[in-house]
Amino acid sequence: MVEFIHSKKVEFQNDKGIYLLGINFDGTACYRKGARLGPNALREASDNLETYSPYLNASLEDLNLFDLGNIESDSFENLIEEFESLIELDLNESPLITFGGEHSISIMPIKAYLESFENLLILQCDAHADLRDEYLGNKNSHACIMKRSLDLLNDQQEIVQYGIRSGTKEEYDLMRSSHSLKNSRKEIIDFLNQIDDQRPIYLTLDVDFFDPSFVPGTGTPEAGGESFEGMIEILKVLNNKNFVGADIVELAPNLDPSGISSCLVSKITREIILSIKSLS
Repeated sequence: MVEFIHSKKVEFQNDKGIYLLGINFDGTACYRKGARLGPNALREASDNLETYSPYLNASLEDLNLFDLGNIESDSFENLIEEFESLIELDLNESPLITFGGEHSISIMPIKAYLESFENLLILQCDAHADLRDEYLGNKNSHACIMKRSLDLLNDQQEIVQYGIRSGTKEEYDLMRSSHSLKNSRKEIIDFLNQIDDQRPIYLTLDVDFFDPSFVPGTGTPEAGGESFEGMIEILKVLNNKNFVGADIVELAPNLDPSGISSCLVSKITREIILSIKSLS
């Protein structure tokens, strides 16, 4: 078994490949903190994971992977500045996978991807709508990430949401009026299958998307979530599409002493990396 995410930070390289970056931040978490520990927990769990995926019949050993390490600050604004100064990637050539951290950090890679792909489709897999304009006076709260993303869309870009099972009436009204919400696994898979194979797709995965029986180690768990097998079905579809990048957020390993949450999310991370293998 080979550790696929290296804990030693490397400098930015111009080589084509898949780049990994951790953002250690949970400053707006309103229930249970610990997501700032997620990136290194993923790295540690990957040490006990095979590089070969029987689901996709592919191996990480065939890819160029570069770990940029973590960035960390108590200030969200400072994180944005550091992210923008660090990332020099041509995202058309070298995809970026970002590890959180709470969901608010996703605005950094999402903004970069929206600027790079004029018809980007953002797939949000999440328990929560995250469409509030502000929460507790903070427009950059984890509860506002998808509203901040909506604010950046042009008329060719869109967001589709699956797994949502918690939100305000106003958030649900917005999802229904925009037809962004998909209510079943069949519905989201049928939707993804009909997308033009050239259209770029970006995944933002909040791990509370999974039922808490699978991933208890997250800050705001919600009963009724998706299974590991369900996520694999989605990734098999994305593997045949123009899957260009992802972020994986809200793993809080301190909330799951068993380590099961980190193991499952690490395995999903392997599948995400392999699903964008054609771009490396």
